[in-house]
Amino acid sequence: MTRWRLLDTGVLTGAQNMALDDVILECKSEGKTPNTFRFLQFNPSAALVGYHQSIEQEIRLDYVSRNNIDINRRITGGGAILFTPTCLGWEVFADKSTPGIDDLRYDLERLARKVCSGAVRALNALGVDANFRPKNDIEIEGRKISGTGGTERGAAFLYQGTLLIDFDVELMLKTLRIPVEKLKDKEIESVKERVTWLGRELGYVPPLDVIKKAFIEGFQEVFDMVLKPEDLYPEEQEMYERRLPYFKSDDWIYLVRKQETATGQLMAARKTPGGLIRVSLALDLIGNYIISSFITGDFQVFPQRAILDLEARLKNSSADDDDIRDTVYKFFEETGTQIFGVSPDDIVNLILEAVKKKAFVKWGVSLEDANHLMTVNFMPDELENQRFDYVLLPYCAKEVDCEYRKIEGCTICGRCTIGDIYEIIEDLGVPVRTIQNFEHLIDTIMEFKQKGARGYIGSCCEGFYNKHHDDFVATGVPALLVDVDDSTCYELGEEREAYIGEFEGQTVLKMDLLSHLIKRLWEKGVLRNEVKLD
Repeated sequence: MTRWRLLDTGVLTGAQNMALDDVILECKSEGKTPNTFRFLQFNPSAALVGYHQSIEQEIRLDYVSRNNIDINRRITGGGAILFTPTCLGWEVFADKSTPGIDDLRYDLERLARKVCSGAVRALNALGVDANFRPKNDIEIEGRKISGTGGTERGAAFLYQGTLLIDFDVELMLKTLRIPVEKLKDKEIESVKERVTWLGRELGYVPPLDVIKKAFIEGFQEVFDMVLKPEDLYPEEQEMYERRLPYFKSDDWIYLVRKQETATGQLMAARKTPGGLIRVSLALDLIGNYIISSFITGDFQVFPQRAILDLEARLKNSSADDDDIRDTVYKFFEETGTQIFGVSPDDIVNLILEAVKKKAFVKWGVSLEDANHLMTVNFMPDELENQRFDYVLLPYCAKEVDCEYRKIEGCTICGRCTIGDIYEIIEDLGVPVRTIQNFEHLIDTIMEFKQKGARGYIGSCCEGFYNKHHDDFVATGVPALLVDVDDSTCYELGEEREAYIGEFEGQTVLKMDLLSHLIKRLWEKGVLRNEVKLD
């Protein structure tokens, strides 16, 4: 049985912990220190990005600066994490030639499974049924309790994990740019179904020394070694003091500065026979891969944990069309997952729709604004091949007491956003209609279709679009729809009134986005008045 060093560095700042990671790995690679198992903790809370990530794109900097949350960069890759004082970090620093590891060095998944099995045994000993989930998570009934990752240097490697002992999900959502739309109660509850923590599983928080003892014993069993407490070696202490200022500096923290459109959050939603499905992706545009995903909705799935496992399968996977199809179809085939009223094609098409919204960037639309756009009968990357002949606007964006509220027309008085769009459209000579109710919408689309119209630009709330998506598609007419601002009939529970044209509230068009698209599509010849529409 070999002997390893047990190093418990206690509670440190983000910079101190990151500097120690670098120093211990460096000394291990130079053969100056023994194989080491380290416990680490943070205070204050620290938002840590992966080595290749941009601080600005992964962390809500305004929030962390107001709430005394540290920021720093790991020497390992992977995604951003929030490390609070109620989390415990564990790390393995070892030679690649270590018995039991030497034959795994070229198989990262097997290496991850081997190292994580120490943490799994510890959690099982503490009384929870934890398991390793590829690619690198430890989960309990599908909910992640520990994220892991690693790196190497020379003949040595570092593999680390974060154990959530007690955790504040809302704090994480406010700190990290996780792909959820808004911090609503429903979304917070949805994220809580994806992560868990020891106190939640056990109903109490075990003493820290009990948790550490379980981890020591778990890793000793897996690596057939004994851990002996020791401190930093003099070489490590000297190197740490030299390198710490760099790990506190902006040069390290802001090492990666990606262009504004390099990564982003893209979303798509669809009403299916099985319920509403919403896909939210964090996407790396340069590398063209899915950083993380959330698939939510009111559908029923068997087994219950399947969606969480699918999200894990999608993590860091290619965003190419064929690869997305392959990943999703293989998942359903291998796991036997069933989502009542929802097919694998529905999931694939929603993911593709979200990914393809990145195509709006070349039309001068930010990734954030791209999420307010909905396409009918074409995908976002096909926009330049479409032709639109007219514009449709919702009556509910007119003032409630406007004489034109329930009839066609506009005096362009300047008191609502409808008038602003009418003014732009009049200058371009493109037909515009105000839609009064659902039947009027379908009648107008079909009337213009019979006259040869090739498509239209419209504005409607996402709730209306989701409910009537199949009706939009059934017309066979391509459409580019822009969401509206303010409370809509769906949010106010008055969708029946809206359906028949009796909604008495007023919405606001996304004027900047809608006007930008109208002008840009006109400039590129996509929006044209080439068909006689009376």
